[in-house]
Amino acid sequence: MPLSPEEFYQHAVAAADDEQRLPLARMTGWDISPFEADGLRVSQLRPPVVPEPPRHGDDPADCGSCRRRDEGLWLDDRWRLTRITKVGVPLVLMLHPRDHYDLDDLPDELAAEMGVLSTHIARHVSALPHVSRCHLYRIGDGGAHLHVWFFTRPEGQSQLYGSWLVVWDDLLPEYPEDLAAADAAIVANKLVASYGGVADTTVSGT
Repeated sequence: MPLSPEEFYQHAVAAADDEQRLPLARMTGWDISPFEADGLRVSQLRPPVVPEPPRHGDDPADCGSCRRRDEGLWLDDRWRLTRITKVGVPLVLMLHPRDHYDLDDLPDELAAEMGVLSTHIARHVSALPHVSRCHLYRIGDGGAHLHVWFFTRPEGQSQLYGSWLVVWDDLLPEYPEDLAAADAAIVANKLVASYGGVADTTVSGT
């Protein structure tokens, strides 16, 4: 059985210093880290808050993704693809079910579709010029409506490898909007050809 919230907290702070600051992560020693270890310190670990605060969309009546279920760069009957704007890497896309599901209650049929559809999206994103990788992330702490992220890693930028990519994305200057929109349109049109659905390349993003 996993540790209780309080047990987990006590286990963690037992490894902390007198200010309840944990040592720097091994990740900060990687040569892909965006931070130099000198002068960097870990935030204090706060005690657990139980019950946790609600996520956006825990109540489907207040879910922004549900309100935008008919909007997207690409749509079919059950899925929609959107572009995230004001990012630092060449392209960030997000896949959402049009109906209100999270990952743990997604019906098996939709789960199977998500796997195939994600592969098609990643294939088309990776085929863009000067893009080396398309990384997928599913992080569900902020919103209860399932959303899967697709992040591009620009060609030649090996310092942006792996798990630090989303941090680098936040640090980099905003990527040119016109180029990102044009690349998103290419992905949407290729997705129509390979998977189906319809593209709306006039959508600017969110």
